[in-house]
Amino acid sequence: MHLPTTRGRLAGAAALALAAALSLTACGSGSHAAAGPAVVSQQANNSPYQGTVLSKHFDKPDLTLSDTGGQPFDLRQRTAGRTTLLFFGYTSCPDVCPTTMGDIGVAMQKLPADQQKKIDVVFVSTDPQRDNPKVLRTWLDSFDKDFIGMTGDLDKVKAAAKSLGILVEDPVVNKDGSVTSSHGAQVLAFLPSDDKAHVLYLSNTDTATFAHDLPLLAKGVAA
Repeated sequence: MHLPTTRGRLAGAAALALAAALSLTACGSGSHAAAGPAVVSQQANNSPYQGTVLSKHFDKPDLTLSDTGGQPFDLRQRTAGRTTLLFFGYTSCPDVCPTTMGDIGVAMQKLPADQQKKIDVVFVSTDPQRDNPKVLRTWLDSFDKDFIGMTGDLDKVKAAAKSLGILVEDPVVNKDGSVTSSHGAQVLAFLPSDDKAHVLYLSNTDTATFAHDLPLLAKGVAA
């Protein structure tokens, strides 16, 4: 289920239309999303990217969790100077998460091997109690064996997401035993030149858009 929350205030009719498109979303049946900070952005007319170019360039979160091998993974340190796509979600998500990761995975496979090696795709679990390293690795392997998974302290995850204007709520166990984890469904792309997020992709971004933009991101083309 995709539910809108607070959207950023942008001046002008065009900016207001963009703000409507940038409402936060959540995945999971029966979920609800509380109001949270929205990413304020503006599409540059001369941008080579098909994704939404951000007017505010967000710092990469200072986040250290366990990777899928059970070892500490320092996001800033391990992805420093590399193109990085960052997404928050959970493995039992019924809709947005597998669709988004699948689209990125298909687009990545279209790249030459040398360009694939320049991009880190990082998935941060919003349901760490169930997404242990083994579960996370198995799930990510269905999309791309090189995708990086991070799982651990949910408070750290929520703080990291908040620093990017992305809402993450505590998972809720439903009456039928299923789990709902409401979270913003944006993918943020960080450029290697300054390790800041320059481009945003919403949950309905298709494979073709990722396939168009990934070669540019791999080369570190300015947004």
